[in-house]
Amino acid sequence: MFSQQNPPDMTAVLILADGSVFWGKGIGAPGMTGGEVCFNTSMTGYQEIMTDPSYAGQIITFTFPHVGNVGANMYDQEAEFPFAKGIILRADITSPANYRSQSHFNEWLKNHRLTGICNIDTRALTQHLRDKGSQNGIIYFPADHKIDAEDLKAKVKTLPDMNGFDIAKTVSCKSVYTWSEAGWNQQAGHYNTMVRPAEHVVVVDYGVKRNILRCLSAQGFRLTIVPCDTTAEKILELDPDGIFLSNGPGDPAATGVYAVPVIQKLLKTGLPIFGICLGHQMLAIALGAKTEKLPFGHRGANHPVKNLLNGQVEITSQNHGFHVIPDTLPDTAEVTHVSLFDSTNEGLSVKGRPVFSVQYHPEASPGPQDSHYLFGQFAGLIRDKARKTA
Repeated sequence: MFSQQNPPDMTAVLILADGSVFWGKGIGAPGMTGGEVCFNTSMTGYQEIMTDPSYAGQIITFTFPHVGNVGANMYDQEAEFPFAKGIILRADITSPANYRSQSHFNEWLKNHRLTGICNIDTRALTQHLRDKGSQNGIIYFPADHKIDAEDLKAKVKTLPDMNGFDIAKTVSCKSVYTWSEAGWNQQAGHYNTMVRPAEHVVVVDYGVKRNILRCLSAQGFRLTIVPCDTTAEKILELDPDGIFLSNGPGDPAATGVYAVPVIQKLLKTGLPIFGICLGHQMLAIALGAKTEKLPFGHRGANHPVKNLLNGQVEITSQNHGFHVIPDTLPDTAEVTHVSLFDSTNEGLSVKGRPVFSVQYHPEASPGPQDSHYLFGQFAGLIRDKARKTA
């Protein structure tokens, strides 16, 4: 796997920042792509993963070897277009064998100009990333199959590090918009639409997934989505009944430079606030906590999390490279969830206030639905506040 010479029939190469070289076959669109190489253990949901804005700036290694059997379709995207930088697979892309398929996944990659590599030992690569940590890498799939590995080793060193890197502004919406799409209607073959939404929730978009918006809409909320750098004053002018802090990519401390002061002002209003992933991390920072980068992150749909409030274990979908340091949380915050893999923080609430957040992704897709109750919990807080102020 560390050969410097181009083996026969190998049309692409993956170069890591530590100099490791993995030869393979190019997939998707010929070209060069670079980013942080990480791994995801999910067995389903490859199209959702590639279009999740939280993966902006990253190259995804899929540990599950059979990718492509669902094909690609217009309904499974978490954003208008992919945000992941590239894809790494063990086997070549599987031909679609699913009634929902609208195109071959390789054609989908080409249409979105995404470059990938397959026919490499993803088990060896994953073990390498677990031992050495997630790191930058370059996939090169030239149309003429001519590869200079030494030249690529120099290029990979120029890629930006995730530490201190604010990416939310690159994936956030650029203007305010509304959302009414809700859950999937199996009989009709499309998503439901909320026609008489009630309470108004403002979603601060740090890289929000569509299925999070659907889960919020399904609670009966009228949703207004605002850019990540919107001021607290502009948010409050919209007269929200609750605030949602979305998921997103990058270093939470970097995004927090402009986002945390806004969150701190919103906390003073007494409005119910719910955060997921990056939103959870920045809420923690707004409360006075600190975050740090994990060695190789949590990415997959099989992560067990214990709810400390009721003792139940949830199987969760996760995607994050940073985490909240529990010992830095103030006494006003309560740890509500912990990872059963490594005991890292997975959730918090603010004592005596309608404010809570989780590190994982309760909207699922890909993954289980054990944590959908959190959207109902948020709705309950909003309606309780409305009754008290009526």
